[in-house]
Amino acid sequence: MSAIRVENLTKRFGETVALDDVSFEVPEGEFAIVLGVSGSGKSTLLRCINGLTHPTDGQVFVQGDPVTSHRDDVAMVFQQHNIIGGMSAYSNALTGALGRTDLLRSVLRLNKRSDKVRALEALDTVGLLGEAEQRAGRMSGGQQQRVGIARALVQEPDILLADEPVASLDPGSSQTVMRYLRGAAEERGLTAMISLHQVNLARQFGERFIGLADGEVVFDGYSDELTFDVIDRLYGGIDMEEFLAGENGHSEVTG
Repeated sequence: MSAIRVENLTKRFGETVALDDVSFEVPEGEFAIVLGVSGSGKSTLLRCINGLTHPTDGQVFVQGDPVTSHRDDVAMVFQQHNIIGGMSAYSNALTGALGRTDLLRSVLRLNKRSDKVRALEALDTVGLLGEAEQRAGRMSGGQQQRVGIARALVQEPDILLADEPVASLDPGSSQTVMRYLRGAAEERGLTAMISLHQVNLARQFGERFIGLADGEVVFDGYSDELTFDVIDRLYGGIDMEEFLAGENGHSEVTG
């Protein structure tokens, strides 16, 4: 059974068509990356999978069940971190257990012992166990995003979604965040879908690639099929010299 199945998914916002008859499947345990420029429909697609946005037409299935609302077995990492700066990394990670406890008990650290252990394990997974008591607002952008990943892991999902998780980070921090995302998915046997602008970063960490342009799937395949011609279709007139430099770590190609 596929972990995620998208069938003829269409989403309109007034006259704007964000997704147009999108269909694909993601097997369990796959690390898939959604590529495309801003406005191509990447965020809308992930929000439909997570039940945060309802499609106009079509259907999303998770573990064989239709998605009608937010599901606890699907966790989301957001571009802007959405963590609480005045709380420690540990306390932020604990909020991933809100589906199992209320906000006040979480803030006061009155969670179950098992959830506290999960929070520490999740911080360890993203390399921040030694920073557990550091105030999140004083952490770097990359560290804050790793706290966001830890929070998602505490939710104990089967599926991990990340919407442009490195869009606001420098190349070095982007590499680190993607490495921890990939490692967490592999370590915990999660199915993952990550939306990215950066082609070179996607090629480095992705297995499966779904390319969107104007809300339509224009590519669905694996690394050896992600050719320059495909990239040009997705990004339109990309500078190949700049792209090749980015592949060698000297610059970063974005949409």
